[in-house]
Amino acid sequence: MHINHVYVTNEKRSFSFRLRRSRPGDGGSTHSRNSNNNSSTCTNNNRCNSPLTATSTSMKLEVPNSAASVSRRSSIYRKPDKDDSGLIHIVRDIDLPLMTFNDQYNVEKVLAEGCFAKIMLALHRPTQTQVVLKAVHAELTTTQEFQREFHFNYELSHHRNILSAYNVAFQTKDYYVFAMEHAPYGDLASNVGPNGLHENACKLITEQLSSALGFMHSKNLVHRDLKLENVLVFTPDFSRVKLCDFGATTRKGLLVHKVKHTWTSFVPPEVLEIVKNERFHCLPSSDSWQFGILMFHILTGSPPWNAADWVKDTQYAGFMKYEQRKTTKIPDNFRKFSTRLMRCFRKYLSYDPEDRCKVTEVAKYMKDRWVECRITASKSATLISPNPDQDSCIYLNQKDCRHSADENKTRLRRMMSSYGLESALDQNAIRKRVLEWLATCDANFDTEIESLAVVDVTN
Repeated sequence: MHINHVYVTNEKRSFSFRLRRSRPGDGGSTHSRNSNNNSSTCTNNNRCNSPLTATSTSMKLEVPNSAASVSRRSSIYRKPDKDDSGLIHIVRDIDLPLMTFNDQYNVEKVLAEGCFAKIMLALHRPTQTQVVLKAVHAELTTTQEFQREFHFNYELSHHRNILSAYNVAFQTKDYYVFAMEHAPYGDLASNVGPNGLHENACKLITEQLSSALGFMHSKNLVHRDLKLENVLVFTPDFSRVKLCDFGATTRKGLLVHKVKHTWTSFVPPEVLEIVKNERFHCLPSSDSWQFGILMFHILTGSPPWNAADWVKDTQYAGFMKYEQRKTTKIPDNFRKFSTRLMRCFRKYLSYDPEDRCKVTEVAKYMKDRWVECRITASKSATLISPNPDQDSCIYLNQKDCRHSADENKTRLRRMMSSYGLESALDQNAIRKRVLEWLATCDANFDTEIESLAVVDVTN
């Protein structure tokens, strides 16, 4: 990553602000220190004056077309060579220019704000491009930690299901900042309702996330903080989602501490049992556990338990008994799932990290039914869940549910025939018997008896 420098006398601070990565032979800017076309100077009062205009080629923000393939993207998303997979672990030191947000950006609104960072939607004035700025509090992080997050996000950006980070990083008085692409439909936490999403939407999301996590694992990287808030939505039908937030991303096998300020329900049991300030080896199996919790959360609207604790959480204890085959009783909050999906959950949510499957193994279950329909057709059932967009067993007007009901009828006929019971019903015969019964009632009608009955009732 090359950042040009301009040396200014009289104690003036200097920085360069470039929006694309220059590589040998890719047409990028030169490395000449005497060139001022790719730099901006900042005086002691932090007022930055940029000589660049919107027509400057080095200031052009390269925002790729989401419909374009990876091979057609610019060099900023260049796919790594086959022999440079180890280079992604080398976090390079970069010079962070000192500036203010107003120097080149119009901050439109704050999208989210937490303990460590603030996410802002901004307009880059020189290029009139809308971007997202992630501002990390300088008091709560170090320069090395910020550079590591920016490095991993930037180097992984060429994957279609990982959020793109632009070659823009700087610091203000209170924040370390880098620029990312904007997700127009927010994160999964704002899209998943109390009843979860439809099964087909869940399959789309999990297939894309498994691809992104599998790509990271192929580079010996572990995300370590998979949750709804870290999955961004780019299309309303969830056909394009992207993984984000690589602040906890670590190389496989390194000793790490627990991730701070994360949801306890997503923490694997082996990590939850770690005492405070104790370190442990970072393994991809933790991502597999969080991936399984995420699948359940998307399908149901809530996590399966509050914490992976045998003693304090009865729901977790009930699933562990089922997972370890100490009982055949399926936990109540898992009863809506098919047998194939339960087998998938058993592999992802195994207590032993070594027994957990890879995140990419979910591809084996994409053609299976995930949610079973066990409620018979009735008029009152449609009133229980009037929203047809949610995935539930009570959607009786869906093809999958009708197909499942037909299978249940077939099983019932087989069982009745095995006991010599008649299962086939002739509707014409039934109608004929009803008409004969009504005719018999009319023939046996006695007006005197009916009048006496009326008198008795009135008395």
